[in-house]
Amino acid sequence: MSVTKVEIITSREVPLGGPRAMSVHRTLPQRQRSLIGAWCFLDHYGPNDVSVSSGMDVAPHPHTGLQTVSWLFQGAITHHDSGGNHAVVVPGEVNLMTSGAGICHSEVSTTDTKVLHGVQLWTVLPESNRDGPRRFDHHAPERISFDGGSALVFLGSLLGYTSPVPTFTPLVGAELSLLPGASISIEVDPAFEHGLLIDAGSIVLEGISLAPTELAYTGIGEQRLNIHNNGSETARMILIGGEPFTEPIIMWWNFIGRSFEEIERYRAQWQAGDKRFGQTLGYIGHQPQGPTWLPAPGLPNARITPRTNPAPIARPELRI
Repeated sequence: MSVTKVEIITSREVPLGGPRAMSVHRTLPQRQRSLIGAWCFLDHYGPNDVSVSSGMDVAPHPHTGLQTVSWLFQGAITHHDSGGNHAVVVPGEVNLMTSGAGICHSEVSTTDTKVLHGVQLWTVLPESNRDGPRRFDHHAPERISFDGGSALVFLGSLLGYTSPVPTFTPLVGAELSLLPGASISIEVDPAFEHGLLIDAGSIVLEGISLAPTELAYTGIGEQRLNIHNNGSETARMILIGGEPFTEPIIMWWNFIGRSFEEIERYRAQWQAGDKRFGQTLGYIGHQPQGPTWLPAPGLPNARITPRTNPAPIARPELRI
């Protein structure tokens, strides 16, 4: 019997939306690994006491070539986008925004939110769909109970539940909760590579101990993932996975393209207020004198080249 290999991707702390904003733990993208399936971005934040800070306040900003996936554990966030969509993101309900050729949106924690806690993820749109229309999807998945815990499957299929939310490549995304001392052996698609983000608790995946904010990666070919909670508190995790994404991409700031020239064009169009991105209506930030939109940073002096992702095989030796 082959032993499942586990590669650990550690997080780095970055400010969200500017130096005065709250900090998040980012595990994707990293130099070590840029993608897990089509998942290309993973920010994990909280629990943050935002009653005494500015909380989340991200003014209108652009996206191309991707889908944003918002998932909360605590708190609430208002969402406005240039597709005319206005929503309140709440715990246990997934909100997925598809940029198509271009979109802009804002994200602000609500004034009654005291603690903000959740994840923000992006997926890459394949060539065949990246210039399609904007869209917005919302779904409240049914909680699935199993011996020792429960799950909320917000994208794809897992544990007998299939989310109706459309994706453009084969993907899975789920929140898992595991009681103290409990274990689960989850059947997974062997064509997928997977990542397990630890939000809270003391988790052992395939015999490897994991700490909160770490992302554990397993490559293709695995049919089951064996997870154990060896702590004294309920553990919570986010499981993501998908078929390896093999198209070359360039990811810079909030844009995903296929060439440096595309990124240059997207930036220039955003700065000029081009109709590619439309207009976000309804944004009200926490700071009355704050920015009404986020200008793009300057491009680097060097030419940006496509990201290269290692083979979909876990490398345990990379753990620091």
